Amino acid sequence: MPSDPQAVLLDLDGTLVDTEGAWWRAVAGVAATLGRRLRADDVPHVRGRTAADAAAHLLPSAAEPGAVGALAERLVDAFAERLGRDGVPVMPGALELLSDLVAASIPTALVSASPRRVVELVLPSLRHSFHVVVADGEAARGKPHPDPYLEAARRLGADPRRCVAVEDSPAGVAAATAAGCRVLVAGPAGPPSLAGIRACLAASGGAL
Repeated sequence: MPSDPQAVLLDLDGTLVDTEGAWWRAVAGVAATLGRRLRADDVPHVRGRTAADAAAHLLPSAAEPGAVGALAERLVDAFAERLGRDGVPVMPGALELLSDLVAASIPTALVSASPRRVVELVLPSLRHSFHVVVADGEAARGKPHPDPYLEAARRLGADPRRCVAVEDSPAGVAAATAAGCRVLVAGPAGPPSLAGIRACLAASGGAL
């Protein structure tokens, strides 16, 4: 019988809530005001990335100091406006997973590339009290660097090598993998169930 993970660390956008499309449309709308049209090759620079990363991608390398921060604020404003207007769709199975983790007494952390004010806007939809929330800007570097996952594990008092991370984007998977977590990928059907997490652990030897 495999042991349960010390904690489960969960991404937000695209993993627990279906907001990746809203983020893309928000960035695309702001990009259009700059004369930029987002294309498929922009996806790795936008999906799962922080507002500052997306802003830096949209601006020329010779942009004036402070321009990235100002544009990042515009992106966050546009994203928050969309969420406030259109609502926050929860991914299939997300509420059940969170409920099962509570029932199993497995600590949870939310590890998001969104800033705290967007996270706070989304959290009520999940009806779950995370032990730890790490938002953009609350670790030394954002995804795809490991810092947000290392910070979440540190705050939980957990060993990241004994944690399972659930992610949906390449940037998030890279961050959690670099932190040493066991990583499971959420798809269009939502995050894995707790039974699915346990089955993956069992299939890989179960030791955490």
